[in-house]
Amino acid sequence: MTVRKMICFLLSFIVVNLAGVLIAHAEIVEGRDYTVLSAPQPTEGDSEHIEVIEFFWYGCPHCSDLHPHLSRWLENKPADVAFRFVPAILRNNWVPGAKTFYAMESLGLTQTLHDKVYHAIHREKTDLSKEATLFDWIGKQGVDRDKFIGAYNSFTVQNQANRSAQMIRQYKLTGVPALVVDGRYLTSGKAGGTPQDTISVLNQLIEKVREEKKSR
Repeated sequence: MTVRKMICFLLSFIVVNLAGVLIAHAEIVEGRDYTVLSAPQPTEGDSEHIEVIEFFWYGCPHCSDLHPHLSRWLENKPADVAFRFVPAILRNNWVPGAKTFYAMESLGLTQTLHDKVYHAIHREKTDLSKEATLFDWIGKQGVDRDKFIGAYNSFTVQNQANRSAQMIRQYKLTGVPALVVDGRYLTSGKAGGTPQDTISVLNQLIEKVREEKKSR
């Protein structure tokens, strides 16, 4: 390779990589990267923390794709962020997933089983929306089957599922995964983007809320 070609190659490499850096750090744009909720929702907890909610459905492939990236993000979650999962109910066949989540939560099993539910549905092709299949699967995870069924069918879990359905209407959600920051900003990431893009937008929305809090 001649010196001239080498210089051209290096310049092209620099330009391409610089463009990538600029895109990665581009300002998020309302209407493209996120939307502002028409009716801001009250947040839980104290005003010192920035609330982030992930609305999800275990059967959603996009939720499944985002989940490992979100899990890694949660391992180093900013100290001023309060995060919670909310199982979405947009159709009747999403109810079992919501009840599964709340039953696991009531039994202290979310930490150990949340990832496994995604894996069972999307990797092992197990239909956990069928209660008989779900209860058998739960038993195979070393969980007391009858205890789980009791929690799953409890008045408390049913109320929580009803509350999830109500939140979907209040937040006017039409799909998942949906990340809501500070009860005001909604994102599913960039249109046609990757899970990494979604996490990037999430981080920028959190920073946006931080700056807004400082200026109040």
